[in-house]
Amino acid sequence: MIEQVKRILGLSRRKTGNKLVISVEKLERRVALLEDGQLEEYSVERDSSRNIAGSVYKGRVKNIEPGLKAMFVDIGLEKNAFLHFWDAIPAALDSGVEEIERPDARRSKKRLTAKDIPSVYPIGSEVIVQVTKGPIGTKGPRVSTNLSFAGRYLVLMPYGDRSGISRKIESPKERTRLRKILRELAIPEGLGVIIRTVGEGQRARYFVRDLSFLLEQWARIEEKIQTLPAPARVFEEPDLVERTVRDFLTDEIDEVLCDDQTAVERMVTLVGQISRRAKSRVKYYDGASPIFETFGVQKQIDDAFHRQVWLKCGGYIVIDETEALVAVDVNTGRNKGGRDVEKTILQTNLEAADEIARQLRLRNIGGLVIGDFIDMKSRKDQQMVYQRMRERLRRDKAKTHVLQLSSLGLMEMTRQRAQESLNDSIYENCPYCDGRGVVKSTMSTSVEVHRALNSVMRKYQDTVHEIRVILNPDVLKRLKEEDEELLVELERRYAGRLMFRADPSFHHEKFVLTDANTGAELN
Repeated sequence: MIEQVKRILGLSRRKTGNKLVISVEKLERRVALLEDGQLEEYSVERDSSRNIAGSVYKGRVKNIEPGLKAMFVDIGLEKNAFLHFWDAIPAALDSGVEEIERPDARRSKKRLTAKDIPSVYPIGSEVIVQVTKGPIGTKGPRVSTNLSFAGRYLVLMPYGDRSGISRKIESPKERTRLRKILRELAIPEGLGVIIRTVGEGQRARYFVRDLSFLLEQWARIEEKIQTLPAPARVFEEPDLVERTVRDFLTDEIDEVLCDDQTAVERMVTLVGQISRRAKSRVKYYDGASPIFETFGVQKQIDDAFHRQVWLKCGGYIVIDETEALVAVDVNTGRNKGGRDVEKTILQTNLEAADEIARQLRLRNIGGLVIGDFIDMKSRKDQQMVYQRMRERLRRDKAKTHVLQLSSLGLMEMTRQRAQESLNDSIYENCPYCDGRGVVKSTMSTSVEVHRALNSVMRKYQDTVHEIRVILNPDVLKRLKEEDEELLVELERRYAGRLMFRADPSFHHEKFVLTDANTGAELN
């Protein structure tokens, strides 16, 4: 049956190519991007933990903290949103965007500064904000008054009057063509647009159509802003399926395969608004095996999310997420190489750079990342690894910044953190070890039991003569097999009697001492 499905979809002819594989289930939606069969992007969305980054709210200022240069805004969520003064003033274009002057653009004479914000937005006033970073841990969402809405080829900025082109488009000839298109677009006064990287090579009519769609969307949002009382959500960032069509369905994608007929029909409708030719690439998968198993996605997910990730050369990286940063350690592992040790180290470090960049995207890791590469003596080799990392990070949709390798072989980098990492959203701390990843050894717990017995028997030697010890079976086994003489010595010294009871429900580190006659706990 699987082979028949593959023939129908044309998958048996070749294994290479770029595919979007989408699994839609009742509780969860998953999207995987495969490039020549390798998992390169992976996203998960659940209704219970929908990402709010990108959504727009009509909020109300609850309090202002001059010392923090920030205000807290009620947007209708459990926790108030954090709005820094710098995020409340019109922002300049990002450094990754070349600003293009439009002939009809009019600039406001006065620009707001951070000092103006408390008077512009006093306590109790309404403010329109967009979530830039969703709630993470105990922190509420972070918001900005600089709204932006991504279309297929353009980004619309309703409260900005600047326009530009993504610097990732490198061809001078293409940039000249796009500048001409941008200047000819009928952009309303007071609004700005940015041509996205995927706009490279696209015809002018696609930008006109995209702008029209974005302006219609903004008109609907403005209507809600005028009519809904604060706090209220006036725009919700599209769900995973719609974002996938918007962000991933480019000319580089050969086909989109989804196991849900309703989602397929919805994607075909969305794609049809952008490109009629692209509709034929969206296909329904109805094979007997789960779609992620058929295309080898599930195994790659299982392999990729281990703490230790192997490289093709035989080396491996170890990834540890901590509160302050993410540490990545690079090791040669089985890659002992030949006589040229420096070449072996370089090969391992280059593959590690590839895998680290991939893992950052797959796991949605954000914040500070420290890569501990294998020491290289040659400055040329160090530069090669640094350039490889920069190159691999360029495809990341999140903003990244990477520094040169230090003299200790460490590479520092940052990655924009808009939401919790995949690890935090899928897993929770182990209830047994409380997230530490380790528990005390039976030897350590045995020592503590001896210490506690010695203290209690000395304290109650005149009143309590029989003590019951309740503890984990593994610890009891250790006491009976290796520490029996010490227990007998305690009984002789204090003229008491010890009785033990194993309780499988007891934590490895837990034990209780009670009076065997009354049941009262002793401490």
